Amino acid sequence: MARRGKKKGRSVSGWVILDKPVGMGSTEAVAKVKWLYQADKAGHAGTLDPLASGMLPIALGEATKTVPYVQDGAKVYRFTVAWGEERSTDDLEGPVTRTSDKRPGEDDIRALLPKYTGVIMQAPPQFSAIKIAGERAYDMARSGEVVDIPEREVEIGRFDLLEMRPDGSTVFEIECGKGTYVRSLARDMGRDLGCYGHIAELRRTEVDPFTPEDFVTVPELELARFGEAGQAAWEEAGKPLLDFGAIDDLLIDTGAALECLPQVALSDDAAHRIRLGNPVIIRGRDAPVEAEEACATARGRLVAIGAIEAGMFKPKRVFAG
Repeated sequence: MARRGKKKGRSVSGWVILDKPVGMGSTEAVAKVKWLYQADKAGHAGTLDPLASGMLPIALGEATKTVPYVQDGAKVYRFTVAWGEERSTDDLEGPVTRTSDKRPGEDDIRALLPKYTGVIMQAPPQFSAIKIAGERAYDMARSGEVVDIPEREVEIGRFDLLEMRPDGSTVFEIECGKGTYVRSLARDMGRDLGCYGHIAELRRTEVDPFTPEDFVTVPELELARFGEAGQAAWEEAGKPLLDFGAIDDLLIDTGAALECLPQVALSDDAAHRIRLGNPVIIRGRDAPVEAEEACATARGRLVAIGAIEAGMFKPKRVFAG
């Protein structure tokens, strides 16, 4: 008996800039968005812990090809550090491992911030998704194993103290590069201040090139998908899930992820040749002559990512028209 093939999803493409709620994992969020759009492909640009909220850029269809460019973008986090306890997970999820009665003053904290600004070396948390000998660090840590995770270089462009709260916790905001662990900052600062610390609240507010104006929530997506009556009433009425107009309107164009690259506008003929994998000569007075990576468009739509050599665009990754 022949096996049935897996049902193919829609070939919808674009970015959903999800305002992920606390309690939802990144994988769960991607699965939810993929289902709502009935998309054939989906992925995210940077894991956000279940206890964290905020910006989780989710790519659908052709946008999955642009994920690395968003992953490399600068990120902004707002977070609260609770002093006096260090925890195994460096956030509220894990048990307390160290305690202190000492609480830091504002001047002490501000004096410490320059140490954590710029290019620094950072040891990721024991409970992290980093792979050690092919195994996730959090899986090893959950089994009771002490994980030796080497320090690595990260960059923090801005580190601001926003508020000293009445309960003794401190609110910060940072702008940082790829691979920075905010939980590690709370842990290391707590040790430097001699009082220990862990993340009590964490929210990612920006992932370049996206901003808070791009946010969409799960309820907003569900409303666009099923209307005021909601999913249950839709399914009870036996309505086919075919109308995607309202939810598709919430997508951000795939090419938005490539604003960091030089932009090359092509004619329809040149775009056709590029989609066949052929190089084309770039015309125009302001056209770049050399670029390791550039983005080619036609009529405002993304055509390809490629290199420019001696005034010729050579495609490396082509997008469906």
